[in-house]
Amino acid sequence: MKKSAVLYFFYVLGIFSKGLTLFIQTQHTVVGKMGDEVILNCQIIESKDVQQVTWQKNLPEGETNVGSNHKHFGQRVNSPFRGKVEFEDVGLLNTSIVIRNVTELDEGCYRCLFNIYPDPAVIGTTCLQLYELHEPVLHVRESNSSEELVVSCSATGRPACTVTLNVSPQDLHLSPNNTVSVSNTNGTVTVTTTAVLSGVHKHGAQVGCAVRVLSAPQRNVFVTIPDVKPEKFTPAHHESSWIIGLVVGMVIVCCLVPVFIFVLMKQITPNSRLSLRNKTPQKPAQVIHENKTPLMIKVNELRQRSSVKKPPNSTTKKPTSGKRLF
Repeated sequence: MKKSAVLYFFYVLGIFSKGLTLFIQTQHTVVGKMGDEVILNCQIIESKDVQQVTWQKNLPEGETNVGSNHKHFGQRVNSPFRGKVEFEDVGLLNTSIVIRNVTELDEGCYRCLFNIYPDPAVIGTTCLQLYELHEPVLHVRESNSSEELVVSCSATGRPACTVTLNVSPQDLHLSPNNTVSVSNTNGTVTVTTTAVLSGVHKHGAQVGCAVRVLSAPQRNVFVTIPDVKPEKFTPAHHESSWIIGLVVGMVIVCCLVPVFIFVLMKQITPNSRLSLRNKTPQKPAQVIHENKTPLMIKVNELRQRSSVKKPPNSTTKKPTSGKRLF
């Protein structure tokens, strides 16, 4: 009985660390978005004479002082946290620090130490956890069946996010989701969820994608499905296919006709040339004297003409003198 009374006495005085933490109100885990600023807060729920508040960060090698706020000397941020961390509240019973442009290096647990006179220090702990989430992408495409659509939603974040597909109105049917996760080199994870939607011919139907990561606000994207009825969609599809087939056929015919004509002409040309050659009269071949130039041939012809013999009765008259004979 006496031992229980002693333990209760020490508990009320706050000597045990478990009892000391009851004086501090803080959030155990603070979730922040990568690149934003976060606020860490500690508050004593009882009025105490606090002389100084010290913020520390837990590291693998031990605690390091981030900054302090003294009752008489004011606030001070230690290096290398200057420009990164600032005190938000000037009070000592309710203290907050702001961490700007948070990165992976800022993740971890932080301690707030309240130095109370004449009591021992009171310690509280709050942990910072960061997330990264990019805008989700929702796709709706046709399937092999005219009455079904394939719906897929992808989201990239850190840590891996949860991707959920939904449809409105509720009487439309979504097949069981197929989810695939891919780890990226920068530490993020891309999650893709795919499902098949049946009964898409209803007017005004919507497909939605909800993405969550940690305790961060949920992100939603929606796509409205157009009013597509299978009975009206099929004839139009066949008509367009018929027109496309006709155009393709005309193009093929226009390409093949010149080729056919060219091949046909190739087959007819040799015979026609032969027949024309037989019908055309050939010119007599001229006798070509080998090794004789045209000038030599001309000289020979002149010699032949001059060497023609005179008739035997012909006499050569001598020119007479200028005297006349009687």
